[in-house]
Amino acid sequence: MNGNYGFDPVVACAHLAARDRGLARVIASVGELRLPVRRNRSVFEYLCRSIVYQQLSGKAAGTIHGRLLDLFPGRRLRPERLIEVPEARLRGAGLSRSKCLALRDLSHRAAAGELPDTRRLHGLTDDEIIERLTVVRGVGEWTAQMLLIFYLGRPDVLPLRDLGVLKGYQKMRALPVLPRPERLARAGRKWRPYRSVASWYLWRCLDIALPSA
Repeated sequence: MNGNYGFDPVVACAHLAARDRGLARVIASVGELRLPVRRNRSVFEYLCRSIVYQQLSGKAAGTIHGRLLDLFPGRRLRPERLIEVPEARLRGAGLSRSKCLALRDLSHRAAAGELPDTRRLHGLTDDEIIERLTVVRGVGEWTAQMLLIFYLGRPDVLPLRDLGVLKGYQKMRALPVLPRPERLARAGRKWRPYRSVASWYLWRCLDIALPSA
């Protein structure tokens, strides 16, 4: 069991398999849950990386993020230091103007103590965390949901507008067209309280050949 999970993966998978035959088939095909939950960065650093990666391929985003880290001692981002970096240097690292503005807003909020740290986040509900984080420029509901799943290890998050999750559900159900988020939300009711786990398996579903139902 991953020590960063706040739940037992075996129990979660058994619950989902018992409640949904389609997910049972996906879980059997994909195998053991390997949802990565990593807290090796601060909340500030995590959100900086999320902003940099938005709307870019992984390779391009990784290059730009690496250049951004190179601007800081020890390659560790700190809000007070990021505020002081001239925009020209940020743009020189490959960041768009809108991302520079988002990073500035995030930095000012973090420096002012408005950004919850990991300890404070643990005391908030999922909805409260989304509400607190989405006031930051460039941080939307999806970004906050990814933090809930991959940083905090929250078990019951279903990103309804995530294209990968929607495509995974389409493949699992053999649907002719991409489902609407409302349909995914209805399906997700029976996956509670492990919708994060269901989401991970729907993402992984896209990487494998599913056996016939």
